[in-house]
This record gives sequence, C-alpha cells and structure tokens, in this order.
Amino acid sequence: MNKPKDVLSATEDRSQRTVISLLKNTDRYQGISPVGCLDKDTTGLLLLTNDGQLNHELLAPGKHVDKIYRAKIAGPINEETVKTFASGMTLGDDTKLKPATLKILSQDEKEDTSQIEIKIQEGKYHQIKRIFAAVGMKAIELDRIAMGNLRLPPDLKRGEYCTLSPERIQQIR
Repeated sequence: MNKPKDVLSATEDRSQRTVISLLKNTDRYQGISPVGCLDKDTTGLLLLTNDGQLNHELLAPGKHVDKIYRAKIAGPINEETVKTFASGMTLGDDTKLKPATLKILSQDEKEDTSQIEIKIQEGKYHQIKRIFAAVGMKAIELDRIAMGNLRLPPDLKRGEYCTLSPERIQQIR
C-alpha cells in the first residue's frame, strides 16, 4: 500500500481512518494487519499481510531489514550530520540507535530545506523525526520508499495498493 497522510497504521479506530479502511471489502482478509507502523503523517510503503510468520520475519530486530525513506528536512544538511548518523546515536532518553545511512539528494537555499534519503534497520517510535531533532533539525515530510528488497512502485498512487504474487512474497522473506 502507498499509505496516504492522515491515515492510521492500524486495523481499526473509532474516530479516524485506518489503512484497513482503505481496502475493498473483498480484500479485508481475516487477520490482515500492517507490518510495522508508519506515523499518521508519514506516507509511503506499508505492507499489509495476514501471514504472521512473514510479519515476524520482516520486523524481528535480528533480521536487520533495511527501511528506506525520502524526507524533506528544514535547514541545510552537512557532511558532519551524515557522519553523525553513520556512527549510530544515543537519544536524550538513552535510546541507542544503530548507524543510519544518510544521503543528501538536494538542498534548496531559498526554501532552506534539504531533500534526503535515509536508510535505517530499526523502526523505533518516531525514530527518524527524533534523530533529526537530536541534531537540531526537523523532518517536515517523510515517505517510506522501500522495506527490504520491496520498493514502492512509482505508479502506485497514495491510498492505492496492489497484491503481491506468491513468488514476490518469497523474494522478500
């Protein structure tokens, strides 16, 4: 699924739209749920499955599944920030984070923003927003584009989803 903004990565909620509510009734299989979570304001790739084993394989900390995001960041990013992310960080609440790969895609001096790509292997609570805050920056937009070897199809519009073939599911295990 290409999760839109302002939709919860949840199976149900009494007052807000969820990713499950975006599915056709015929696609709401018993036990279907998101693999991991994207914040309400984060967009992009969200895998939904009713296969508990697949869910575990992709989320287990020991599996080290890469998650790649594109983000718009307030302010310029320099090589020092790239090195800080690459060495791993400890946040103010003593949360230890593994190294992250940060790639600067572009910088807009007029808007005072940077477009980046960041690769992490964890998925801790608000992790990307928190690591940018730790270096005095703010993530304005966040869009997950890949998880493991599964990439968001470029033609899949926000709120749309596609079904993976059994062969493709085997490739992402």
